Amino acid sequence: MAGDFLGTILFSLIMGMSIFLSLPVVLRKKTSERMAHLLNAVAIGILIFMIADVFSDVAANIYANGSLAGYGADPVLSALFASGFIIGFFMLYMFENRSKRGLSPVGMSLMIAIGMGLQNLTEGLVFGSLSVSLGLFSGVALVVLCGFVLQNITEGFPIAAPFLGSQKKDAGLMALLFLVGGLPTVIGGIMGFFFSSTAFNTLFDGLAIGAILYVILPMIKHQLRDIDPIKQKLIYTGIFLGFMIGFLVNLI
Repeated sequence: MAGDFLGTILFSLIMGMSIFLSLPVVLRKKTSERMAHLLNAVAIGILIFMIADVFSDVAANIYANGSLAGYGADPVLSALFASGFIIGFFMLYMFENRSKRGLSPVGMSLMIAIGMGLQNLTEGLVFGSLSVSLGLFSGVALVVLCGFVLQNITEGFPIAAPFLGSQKKDAGLMALLFLVGGLPTVIGGIMGFFFSSTAFNTLFDGLAIGAILYVILPMIKHQLRDIDPIKQKLIYTGIFLGFMIGFLVNLI
């Protein structure tokens, strides 16, 4: 039991810290304006896919044992999901609007990191519960581990998005923001190892989706501000590529 617990922590740490593998890319000093627009758009596409990915897990539970002769959604799980969604969305709304001057790039990046962190918390919950129910080295647990590692590598780009057009990037600050996004995977793994329930996971999935949806909105607003036709095509292409990257990684 102790060995499985330590193994769960270790594997959750590997999943969460794999976000740092994208750090050398985002710390590049020279990023052209067009490339910055493209990478920002890719980050948006990845976030859009993450909403779809997390909701696919929620939907499997909400609609599994519905009421209304089997055609409705489970009312308790639906209420939990809606509550989590509202909390996740408006928590970041209050974070952004606490100052009339709006968010700085650091504030925006922190907000995105919080959204990523909530999403990674749900990943940790899934892996922690699987390590108990199926075994740490079961085929399913190892496949989930590999899939989450690959997915987390892409999550550095949304967090770094507010800085991609800047020539000055603080490696220490970026590492701290990545830690905010990745460390909750370990917390979720520990929580999932000791306790897991459909209701609990549904609530946290709602929190993650609400937070990720909120961080997408200002990113899109910033991208579409004062753009020419060439930049518009780059943004559309980037969002498409980001969604496809998330989809292809999730196939593993």
